[in-house]
Amino acid sequence: MAVVTHTSSSTTSAVQEARHIALPILALGVVIAILYLGRLFFITSLIALTIAFILEPFVALLMRIRFPRSLASFVVCSFALALLYVIGLGAYSQLSGLYEELPKYGQSIADLVDGVQQKISGMEDQTYKMLVPARQRQEEERRKQLEQLLAAARKSTKKGAPQAAQSAPTPGAAAGAIPEVRIHEESTPIGDYIYSRLSSLYQVLLMFSFIPFLVYFMLSWRDHINRAFLQFFRGEDRLVAARSVQGIADMVRAFVVGNFVLGVLLAVLSSVLFWAMRVPYPLLVGPLSGVMSLVPYIGLPLAMIPPLFAALPLNAVPVYVLVVVTVAMLHLVALNVLYPKIVGSRVHLNPLVVTFSLMIWGFLWDAPGLLLAIPLTAGIKAVCDNVRGLRAFGKFLGD
Repeated sequence: MAVVTHTSSSTTSAVQEARHIALPILALGVVIAILYLGRLFFITSLIALTIAFILEPFVALLMRIRFPRSLASFVVCSFALALLYVIGLGAYSQLSGLYEELPKYGQSIADLVDGVQQKISGMEDQTYKMLVPARQRQEEERRKQLEQLLAAARKSTKKGAPQAAQSAPTPGAAAGAIPEVRIHEESTPIGDYIYSRLSSLYQVLLMFSFIPFLVYFMLSWRDHINRAFLQFFRGEDRLVAARSVQGIADMVRAFVVGNFVLGVLLAVLSSVLFWAMRVPYPLLVGPLSGVMSLVPYIGLPLAMIPPLFAALPLNAVPVYVLVVVTVAMLHLVALNVLYPKIVGSRVHLNPLVVTFSLMIWGFLWDAPGLLLAIPLTAGIKAVCDNVRGLRAFGKFLGD
């Protein structure tokens, strides 16, 4: 009887341990599925939250001079939209000029491709002459000439057969046959692909149209949302929740505002330097290069693409070299000198965690996931640092 009781108790404990392990795994799988399926909703919300973090200091500044929060939020959002409209007009003027000069860029690209192909073919010929003996080359040339003669003879013999076939009447024509009727399918793969892309683009534009309203309500209802959120907790848990929210806010604000300041600084410096180097459209390629330089790991090659493309009409090797050196210097100074002082003092993540976070969020949300990976992981670390049972995970994520 004691043996049966011991066996049943061990089985029960094993089942409980299995449930204890399986439930977190299932919960993690459900969370990943929700994040993947609802990525458009989450990306839109996080972009709005990021913009709200950027604009919050300006709202607080207006509130110091006795502006109500709702009015201050409206003024700041209106000014931000007006600034975005002016930037859009400038970008449109630059893009229209670039569109008019696309034939020049196409000719420059064709010249570059032809030059590269000629160099490659010359290297192949030199290598072939060095490795293959002269007699073997002569034999191969004779074989090629014979193959060309045989191909020409076959073409000449094939030309007589269609003419004879055309001169002979077909049975259907003699009997007054009914012409063939072809039924065209309504849907084609290309049409289905275009329709799916247009529908996805419509969904993206629809969701992004909510961003201005989300930003305004996040700014104007900030205090109410904080108080309402803390009502879900009691006692010590409320203090932990308040510290977690404050830690997330401080860390994300430091990351977002720091990257925003660095992006503006790099955009201005890049535009000025490209203008001094006579690179076409510096007001367009400068901001693009500066913003792309902040993308983790692949920022340097991405930042070189816009100025190198804009410098194609010049087609001068010194200009290409100067552009590459300038972009590389700006990128290295920004990430090794300015970035640790402005952002790194708040976002304490080790490089291994940063790499894994970029892989995971990039898989779930594609390109937006790469941009949002670090602030999301930093926010998770802030929560782990303030919750007693999760502090070990916070230390694992930290530097």
